Formats: sequence, C-alpha cells, structure tokens
Amino acid sequence: MTSTASDTNSAAHTNPNEAAPGKPVTPEASLNCGVIGNCSYNALVDRSGNIVWCCLPRFDGDPVFNALLDNSENGSVWSIELENCVKTEQFYDPNTAVLRTRLMDADNHGIEITDFAPRFTSRDRMFRPLMLIRRIRILNSAVRIRVRLRPRFDWGREAPEITRGSHHIRYVGPDQTLRLNTDASLSHLLSETWFLANSSLNFMLGPDETLNDGIEDVCRRFEKETINYWRNWSRRLALPYEWQDVVIRAAITLKMSLYEDTGAIIAAMTTSIPEAPGSARNWDYRFCWLRDAFFVVRALNSISEVGTMEEYLRWLSNIVASSKGGHIQPLYGIGLEEFLPESTVDHLPGYRGHQPVRVGNQAQEHFQHDVYGNVVLGAAQAFLDHRLLNRAGVAEFAHLEAVGEQAFRVHDQPDAGMWELRTRARVHTSSMLMSWAACDRLAKIANVLELPERAAHWQARAEQIRVPLLRDSWSEKRQAFCESLGGEDLDASVLLMAEVNFIDPKDPRFVKTVEALEKSLCDGPYMRRYEAPDDFGKPETAFNICTFWRIDALARIGRKDEAREIFETMLKARNHLGLLSEDTHPVTGEMWGNFPQTYSMVGLINCAMRLSAPWDSVV
Repeated sequence: MTSTASDTNSAAHTNPNEAAPGKPVTPEASLNCGVIGNCSYNALVDRSGNIVWCCLPRFDGDPVFNALLDNSENGSVWSIELENCVKTEQFYDPNTAVLRTRLMDADNHGIEITDFAPRFTSRDRMFRPLMLIRRIRILNSAVRIRVRLRPRFDWGREAPEITRGSHHIRYVGPDQTLRLNTDASLSHLLSETWFLANSSLNFMLGPDETLNDGIEDVCRRFEKETINYWRNWSRRLALPYEWQDVVIRAAITLKMSLYEDTGAIIAAMTTSIPEAPGSARNWDYRFCWLRDAFFVVRALNSISEVGTMEEYLRWLSNIVASSKGGHIQPLYGIGLEEFLPESTVDHLPGYRGHQPVRVGNQAQEHFQHDVYGNVVLGAAQAFLDHRLLNRAGVAEFAHLEAVGEQAFRVHDQPDAGMWELRTRARVHTSSMLMSWAACDRLAKIANVLELPERAAHWQARAEQIRVPLLRDSWSEKRQAFCESLGGEDLDASVLLMAEVNFIDPKDPRFVKTVEALEKSLCDGPYMRRYEAPDDFGKPETAFNICTFWRIDALARIGRKDEAREIFETMLKARNHLGLLSEDTHPVTGEMWGNFPQTYSMVGLINCAMRLSAPWDSVV
C-alpha cells in the first residue's frame, strides 16, 4: 500500500454488498476504482472488487465489462461478493500494478481478491497476454461468497452463448470468445449461487485456449513474476526525494496507458465519463493524441524511464512517414487508424445516467496546428540520449524536418486549438507556440548532428514566429498573453510558454499573465481551461492539467510555497489509490472526466519533480 495521506482512505469503506443474500447488487458507478493492465489491455476494479470496465481485445475495443456506463441489471460486470460484507479495503502491492481488495464482515472474517494482468519477461520477450487473473484468499475462516461473471459483447447488445467444459466455461460472442479457467465449482458460477469458500480460488479469463498446467500453480507463478517485473521496473526510476509514492503510482499508470504492440499511448482508458454532470461533454479518449503522448513521454523521461519513449517513437515514426510532410491529425487510433468516426451508443444509460455514450472522436477531422510541435518535441530526445539502443540520426532528422516545414506553413493560420473547439477557429497562441517549438528544437537537433546550415535555417524560422507571437498574443487591456493573436480571452494553455522555454518565467509579462489567469480562471486552488464559452457553454469543472500548469508556473516565478500548498490540495483530489481523472469539481471535489487521465498523472510527476527538496539536502 502506498504511504501517501489519501491512501489511508482504503482502511474502512462501507460496502453496498451488505444487501440481502440473493439480491443482485448494482452500486452507483464511481471513479473510486483501481486500474490493472499489462500494456495489452486494461481493466477497472471498483472498491467492492467488481470489474466494471474492460475493453478487449484492445484498449479501444468492445467493453466486455461495461458497468461503469450501465450499472443496471443489463450491464456487464464481474463481481465477487462476500455475504454480509460491511467493510472493504483496497490497495496496490507496493510499486506494482497488482491490486488487492479485501471484503470483511462484522466478525472480521472475509476474503482478499488479488487482480492483475500478467506482465513479465519470458523466452527473451515480454509476456503480456489478454488474460485477467483473479485470486481469492480466505481470511481467518470459511465464508460464503457469490461470483457473478457476466460479460457481454457489441457494447452490451449481445449476451454470450455459454458452453461448459470440465474445468472451464466458454463465453462465445459474435467476434470473440472468452474462456474462464477456474478451480471453483462451475455449477455455482453458472447459477450465481452463494457457496461456502474454505480455501483459495483462482480465476483466469482470457482467450479460448487450453490451460496445460494446474490453474493454481499457473496463477501463483504469474502473480509472482508480475510483481517482480513491476518492482524491478519501479526500482529503476529516478525519483524525487519527496512524494515518491505519488510519482511511482503515476508512472505505473502512465506505463499501463502504453499499447505496446504498436507504441501508441492512449489519453485515458474510458469513454464518455462527462467533464461535469449533465454537461454532455462526454468524449471517447481511448486513442492516441500526439499532444498528450508527448507530455507522457516527457514526464517519464524526467524520471529516467525512456523505454516508453522508445516504444512510442515506433508509432510516431509511422505517423510522420505516412504524412509525407503534409497534414497530421491531432489523434489516431492505437493501430494507426486515421478514420475514427464518432457515433453514439444510445441503449447504454451512461455514467450515472449521463448520456451520450460516444464511440470514436470527431477531433480526428480537426486541424490543430500545435500537433507539429508535439511531434518534434516528442522525438527530440531520441537524437540526444546516449542510453537509447537506437538513437535517431540524419535520416530521421530529414523526416522530422518535413514536419517542421508544415509547422512553419501553418503557424499563422486559424485552427481548432488544443482544446478542440468544434465551431470556432482562430490563430491560437498555443498552436503558434508549438510551431515555434518545432522550429527551435529542429535547430538544436541540427547543431547536435553538426549540420550548421540546417541549424541556421531553423533558428531563423523560429525567430520569424517568435516576434509576432510575443507581440500579438499580448493584450494591454488584460495585461496578459491571451488565447489567440489579437484576442482578449484568457486561456491556461499560455502557461506552456515557460514550460517549452519560449519565455523567461521571470519576464514581467509572464508574471502578469499568471496573475491575470488566477483572477479569471481559478476557483480557489483549481484552474479551468478558459473563460470564454465554447460549444457547450462555460466550463464548470477545473481541468486538472491546468491546475498543474499553474503550480509549475508559480514555482518558476518564485511563489514556491503557494505552489506546494496547491499541490498538496491536488494530492487530496486523487482517489484512494492515488489516481486522477480529467477534471475536479471545485465545490464537491469529486472526480469527473475520463479516467485515469494521462494528462493528470503527468501533472503529478512534473510538479513533484519541480517542488521536491533535492536529495543532497537531506542525505
């Protein structure tokens, strides 16, 4: 269990499963969930030990467990219930993605559920099967439990055909078949009856393949190997002195957002969790945004985890090659899909009844010109880092230059901006800023590659962007850099000017911008994205990454004590396992938006690294 203050919330949680035996339990959907995954798939486990979300066979696939969006009897869930349960505890095995949930009755008898997705090295390659393992350990004495395994297919439309073997159950759908191997009674599972459990039980749900060894031996070995993998992975991280558990949990969560088969990094593991109740700001985030992926790579690089960057560069290189120096979409599918049509699934009631449930994302049609800077920034370290097995060179630089040329061509053209406005186009400050960053980093890479002519070329182009950007994004009226050139609306994204080294954070204009944003966009410690109404009105909730940008900016301009205070507030906004969604409601403190959000987990790492006391000050 991690040692951060908020994790103590796992100690005692009233469990809704204390309902009368035999009556199905459908507690209200919540983002108080843990995440398990192995870079092939992910699943969300709520505080009662229910699998409430799991897409197969990929992150963007069919949610075979969808109770997060439909917690009615029609929803699909995998629950393990304890009779007369009154309390639950939930925690991660330290420094791993192995999750444990304890269900206890009034006599302090109960069970411990261990959930994990196997991930470890086998036969000189990473073993990461589409396999979900659940293990039950009896605590103190025999208890009565019930297991309800109810996968569905085609977004909940199709109930599976069920067939039974000697030690397995097959769930046959139109496009995939799942097999459950177990040492529990198949009769009890199929009838969903309560039964006495007096010894450990094992469940392995995955592809329709025969299990060659005993299930208990396999599950025990896979658990041990998976724990060892994650502990060794965490051990190599370059952590700050303070908030080490915060950074480790955020880093593991970001790693689980990597689809290792292609190198894509998803923005979040869910779809259609609204940014605010009743807002209809329900989006599908199970795709790879080049902007979000850059921030993930940058955060993990900062703690010396460069493996994710190496995987991501495989995916990014394919995007760059296919663009041929032309338009690049802001997002693609995790398998490099360009066409991600947005539709709604009307038969699902949605998270807490908030429709619509969306599949796909219309933003793939947008022109968001900051994307070119994110491509170059995401790839830049590959030219500089001597640890990499395959450092980028002159050939890769030529491909990247084509992206830079496109950045320069469009740097002063209107676009949808990084917040993906659907009905309004402007020359956004953040987009022009990233075009400058593309040219600036290309100049620096050219210097490393000893290409002085190319370095001079790109430095000149960066300067051509820098001068009008500084001049025209500044508003004398607002005494701040604004969201668009010649505009007067405020936008938190201008705080990135300091992060990408466009401006000295001590510059009076940047300091005044921070102050203006605090007056207009902040609800106490929290910060919203922008002040102007968008397609859905004015934002109601705080966007977590903007709060983290504010923390970073405050530290840079010398207000470090205030930055630390706000950071501690954001740590309390996490759930009991240290995870964050996209948004925080400034009044209730509740999490909204897709979960867990990579942007938010990035913010935790960046701010901990920025604010922590140095090791040599205490050791």
